[in-house]
Amino acid sequence: MRTGVWLVGARGSVATTSVVGALALRAGLTAPTGCVTELPELRGPALPGFTDLVFGGHDVVTTPLTKRAEALAAAGVLPGRLADAVVPDLAEVEASLRPAPTDGGPGDRIAAVVRDLTDFRRRHELDRVVVVNVAATEPAPAPHPAHHDLAALRDALAGPVDVLPASSRYAYAAFTAGCPYVDFTPSTGARLPALVALADERGLPYAGHDGKTGETLLKSVLAPMFAMRHLAVRSWSGTNLLGGGDGATLAEPAANAAKVVSKQRVLAETLGYLPQGGTRIDYVEELGDFKTAWDLVTFAGFLGTGMRMEFTWHGCDSALAAPLVLDLARLTAAAHAAGRRGALAELAFFFKDPLGDTGHALGAQWAVLCDFVAGLHAGVTR
Repeated sequence: MRTGVWLVGARGSVATTSVVGALALRAGLTAPTGCVTELPELRGPALPGFTDLVFGGHDVVTTPLTKRAEALAAAGVLPGRLADAVVPDLAEVEASLRPAPTDGGPGDRIAAVVRDLTDFRRRHELDRVVVVNVAATEPAPAPHPAHHDLAALRDALAGPVDVLPASSRYAYAAFTAGCPYVDFTPSTGARLPALVALADERGLPYAGHDGKTGETLLKSVLAPMFAMRHLAVRSWSGTNLLGGGDGATLAEPAANAAKVVSKQRVLAETLGYLPQGGTRIDYVEELGDFKTAWDLVTFAGFLGTGMRMEFTWHGCDSALAAPLVLDLARLTAAAHAAGRRGALAELAFFFKDPLGDTGHALGAQWAVLCDFVAGLHAGVTR
């Protein structure tokens, strides 16, 4: 099943690491560590193989992928030998990257994206294309009446005023081109009712939001533990330090606020209440693509005895995110092939702020994911 993966933000750190990793896996140069879809519980015939993935994408910057890979290798994100070994294949991917459309009104830019997606699918003779947003986090958009009605949105997009944030324009373009859409960021993406209606009209699946790679991953394991032991969490405070492009973007208050909301949802919905404290995200340029999170949890046990827990997480953002991007592209392609449409709530395992109501406990999300993928494989082998 030849599957296109169209990356929005294709020259960023997460996208570059995803592409280099997929090319290295295809060549047998590395192990699929971190790729959930390669676990025995999920591996099977419904998923496209790494050799079936063909990459393209949009970005506003023009730095060649080979240079981005060199920079990531120098920063310790990628092994230098892998970056060097896949240079010829990176050059082939480079030929499928396009500048993000900036000319004309919103409808013109959406039409340009649709043309690029259609041309990509045709040139590479692909069975389907999955659009994955790994661009910088956006601020939450101002509400607009057209967000709630597809006909009104179509009318609005014909005018000069941009009523959609970039992530939602890409979701609109993806659905118009017949492509499933995955939002790996906390940006708005396909969450607008008008876009939900468009996905339903076109019979397409979509997934999101905000890949779960660090502190929130731990919260989704630890918060259920406190709930199941009937321990009262009094406060949960976290400080996140990160550099790189994502950190620079999150230095902007509106984008920072959108990210914090996504990260906090797991506690309120798992515990049934929101403890005191909050999550803070600070940009530290020196850290580059690496991040550190420190959390302090205070809780009460039997007879009100006060206790506390602290943990520190040091991680490389791109190395944690990239295998999940590949997983999501493979799973969403398989869901599309199986005729699934609408929100893929079964993929909540991968997200901080997942679609649907499957809950936030990682163990429960894993069970739902395994059942979902087993169904996909069963449909292929019947």
